[in-house]
Amino acid sequence: MKKESRKFLDKYLNNASPTGFEKSGQEIWLEYIKPYIDDYFTDTYGTAVGVINPKANYKVVIEAHADEISWFVNYITEEGYIYVRRNGGSDHQIAPSKRVNIHTKKGIIKGVFGWPAIHVRRDKSSEEQPSLKNIFVDVGCTSKEEVEKLGVHVGCVMTFDDELIDLNKNYLSGRALDNRIGGFMIAEVAKMLHENKKKLDFGLYIVNAVQEEVGLRGAQMIAERINPNIAIVTDVCHDTCSPMYNKIESGHQKAGDGPVLTYGPAVHNNVLDMIIEVAEKNKIPFQRAAASRATGTDTDAFAYSNQGVASALISLPLKYMHTTVETVHKEDVQNVIKLIYSFLLKVKNGHDFRYLK
Repeated sequence: MKKESRKFLDKYLNNASPTGFEKSGQEIWLEYIKPYIDDYFTDTYGTAVGVINPKANYKVVIEAHADEISWFVNYITEEGYIYVRRNGGSDHQIAPSKRVNIHTKKGIIKGVFGWPAIHVRRDKSSEEQPSLKNIFVDVGCTSKEEVEKLGVHVGCVMTFDDELIDLNKNYLSGRALDNRIGGFMIAEVAKMLHENKKKLDFGLYIVNAVQEEVGLRGAQMIAERINPNIAIVTDVCHDTCSPMYNKIESGHQKAGDGPVLTYGPAVHNNVLDMIIEVAEKNKIPFQRAAASRATGTDTDAFAYSNQGVASALISLPLKYMHTTVETVHKEDVQNVIKLIYSFLLKVKNGHDFRYLK
C-alpha cells in the first residue's frame, strides 16, 4: 500500500462516523477522492457521491457504506451513571471495560463501560451476564447535574475509543472496518483509474452511503436519485474459519483467500458471471457464498430500487464483526480493489444485463 493511501486509511478509520452522524468521515473521504473525479454531490442525509463522466446516460455505481455501529445515551442516573441504547448492531457483551468517546456539542467526553470486579461475582451459576439492562458508562461524575454540565445529554452518540493497527504483517485490525474499509477500497478504485489514465465510456458513481447499519437507508435514498444501470456493492462478510462459527450454517469463507462473491436473488447472475470471468482472467482469487432471501447489505437496496438495477456484491472476509478488533487480510483488500477496477474496464456503455430480451 502506498504511503498516501495508508495515511488516508488511518485517518479515515480512526475517525468516528456513527450511524446518523457520518459528516466528519464523509468530509475526510471527499477530500481524498476529489482529485480523482470530475464532480461530486451529497444528499440530504449525508451520502457522498464522486462522479466520473457526469453527463453520461449509462450509469454504473460502485458503493460502500460509511457508518459504524455506536451507542446512544439513553438514561442518566441521579448518581451520574449512563445507560445506553444501541445505534445499529452494537454488541453488549464486549462493552464492559471498553473506553468510549461521547460526542457532544462541547467536544469529546471520555467515558468507560464499568463492570463489577470478579471478586464479587463468586456464584458462577447465577453470575449476571452483560446486557442492555446492566451495562453502564462512567464519565467520572457523581451526579446527573455534573454529567449534564459536561454537555452530555440523552441522545448523545458514543463510539468505542480504539484505533487501527497492523496485526503481524498481513492483517489490519480495529473498529469500524465494517464498512469504512469499503469506502477506502472504492476510493482507491477511483484513484487507480485516474493514475492509470483509464477513460470510461459511461458515468461512474462512487457512492459512500450513510445509515446502512439501521436498514440500508442511505443506499435506498441514493439509489432512487442516481437511478443507475449497474450497482457493484462492497461490504464485509464473516470469516467463518475463526473459532466458534458453524460452517454448515455460515459457509466457508477465510480471510486471505480472496474476495467473496455472493449468490442470491438480489444478485444479478449476469453481472456476477462477468465478475467471475474478470477474476479468472486476471488471476484474482475469490470465494463463493450463498444468501437466502436477502444479502443484508446495500446490494438489496440497489437491486430493488427504481425498476430494478442489475446488482452484485463483492465482500471482504472479516474476523470478529461488530467488535473493536475487526480484522481483515491486506491481500484481500488489494484484491477487492483490483477486482472492481478490472470489472469496470470490462463494462461497456449500454451493456444490457437483462435475463430476457
